[in-house]
Amino acid sequence: MIRKIVNIDEKKCTGCGACVSACHEGAIAMVNGKAKLIRDDYCDGLGDCLPSCPADAIMIIEREALSYDEEAVKEAHNQKKTDSCGCPGSMAKEVKREDERPIHSHFTESRLSNWPVQIKLVPVSAPYFNGADLLIAADCTAYAYGSFHEKFMRNRITLIGCPKLDGIDYTEKLASIILANEINSVTVTRMEVPCCGGLEMAVRKALEISGKNIPLSVITLSTEGRIL
Repeated sequence: MIRKIVNIDEKKCTGCGACVSACHEGAIAMVNGKAKLIRDDYCDGLGDCLPSCPADAIMIIEREALSYDEEAVKEAHNQKKTDSCGCPGSMAKEVKREDERPIHSHFTESRLSNWPVQIKLVPVSAPYFNGADLLIAADCTAYAYGSFHEKFMRNRITLIGCPKLDGIDYTEKLASIILANEINSVTVTRMEVPCCGGLEMAVRKALEISGKNIPLSVITLSTEGRIL
C-alpha cells in the first residue's frame, strides 16, 4: 500500500543515534554508523523522530510500504521488557576469562564469554555484540565435538538453539541482532541431520535481510563428532 513513512537521508546522517531513541516503535536502528529504517511495519509515519535529528536528515514521504502493525510493535516492546526485567538468570553479562592455569592442572577452562546463550533469551542490544565474532551453534554440536570450547567458542560470542525443539524460526531475532550491532563475522556449527538445516537457513536469511556483507562460515559435524 502507498502510505506516509519515514525516510532517512544517509548522506546527511551524522550517526548521532538521537532518532533511534526518539522512535518509540523501534523502527530505526544504527547500521554501519548510520540510522536506518529497519522495519516498515514498525513505523507509524507520524514522525516523532524528526525533531530529534540535528542534521535534518529525516523526512516523511509517501511510498509503497507495509501497513503499520501496532500488535507487532507491542509484542516487540514486551520482548524487550522480558529481556531486561524477566528472570535474573537471563540478564545479559560478559564473562571475563583468565587464560593462565598451572601446567599440572587437569582443569579445562570454559571459553563461554557471554550470558545468556539461548537465541530466544539473549537481548538484541547486549553490549558484547558490538565488534563480535559470532558463533551460532546447534545445541548438539557442543556434545558431539570434544574440543568445542577451544575450537569454536574461544574468542567468540556464542548463541545456541535448536529449530526442531524450540519450534520457532530464528530469522527475525538474528536479523535484529545483526542490524543493531557491528558484527565482524558469523560462524555456524550444525549437525549433519536435516533438522539442523533450519538453523543454517535462518542465519543466511538474517544476513540477507540485514544487507550487511559479513563473512559466514558453516561447519557441519557428523553424529560421530567429526568435521565433515
